[in-house]
Amino acid sequence: MTTWRFHPLNDAALLAEVTPADDAANRLVLALAARLDQATPGGVLETVPAFNTLLVCFDPMHTSHAALIERLQALCAQLMPVPRMPGRVVDVPVRYGGEDGPDLSEVARRLGLSEAEVVRLHCTPIYRVLFLGFAPGFPYLGPLPERLRLPRRATPRTRVPAGTVAIAADMTGIYPAPLPGGWHLLGRTPLTLFDPQAVPPTLLQPGDGVRFVPLAEGVLP
Repeated sequence: MTTWRFHPLNDAALLAEVTPADDAANRLVLALAARLDQATPGGVLETVPAFNTLLVCFDPMHTSHAALIERLQALCAQLMPVPRMPGRVVDVPVRYGGEDGPDLSEVARRLGLSEAEVVRLHCTPIYRVLFLGFAPGFPYLGPLPERLRLPRRATPRTRVPAGTVAIAADMTGIYPAPLPGGWHLLGRTPLTLFDPQAVPPTLLQPGDGVRFVPLAEGVLP
């Protein structure tokens, strides 16, 4: 049974949480964010979705925790989750293996697959952008096919190049900038994930779909 809870954080923010934390919860969070963006209740300034929570920032001169929670409870009581299939799908070209994906061979060995099978499985689904986080423009994408799931690396790298496509647990993601990271690196895309001068600054938005497309110069499925 889906349950909403609302947690005041400070004088100008509260956190809406839906449990259990599963795929349906994420689709409800995205639906609530969309509703608030389309018809912002008085005083709401900004929303920030995560996997099963939504941060709601508001102007305390115009509303209060109690008034906002009452509005959100009424809204959530009739809220429908966003569809499983995203309305907007972005193709992300990827060079798999080699220097761009230094963990591809190890991932294949640990999973008992060939490198081409790993690439094929990784390119099969249309992933949903569950949320953005960790760094500006970093998309958490899921769900990852079960046959590709591995825990994070025991020892994180201190620097992962921008555009690197990686997997960990039940998600896949793309590093938008040179960053430290403990995910398994499969390939790299030439796309820019984050540009502070662009409008919007992030290539992907929560709720978008992502389809990975292998480039001919890398490992092909």
